[in-house]
Amino acid sequence: MPTHHGFFIISAPGGLFPIGNIVATPGALDLLDRAGVNANTLLNRHQLGDWGNLDSDDATENSLAVHAGNRLLSAYIIGSAAERIWIITEHDRSITTLLLPEEY
Repeated sequence: MPTHHGFFIISAPGGLFPIGNIVATPGALDLLDRAGVNANTLLNRHQLGDWGNLDSDDATENSLAVHAGNRLLSAYIIGSAAERIWIITEHDRSITTLLLPEEY
């Protein structure tokens, strides 16, 4: 099974959209490691339409973007310090990036 920076790449069964290649910034990898969170858990939530900690307007935009082919953003709060990590899937579904908001 292919890996990228220490985590397995697994598509969610019944996912709403393809996530393409997966990349992660150094900050995101560090946060996942410190928080003891498996990236697949967040990627699966993202792919299944659980957008995490977004307001209702942004969540609605994402739901529409799934069908319109626009970029998708999920935000999750993880770890004991309640840090935020983003997952962005590009409009063409070719790449999904895990990053910290300050790395955007």
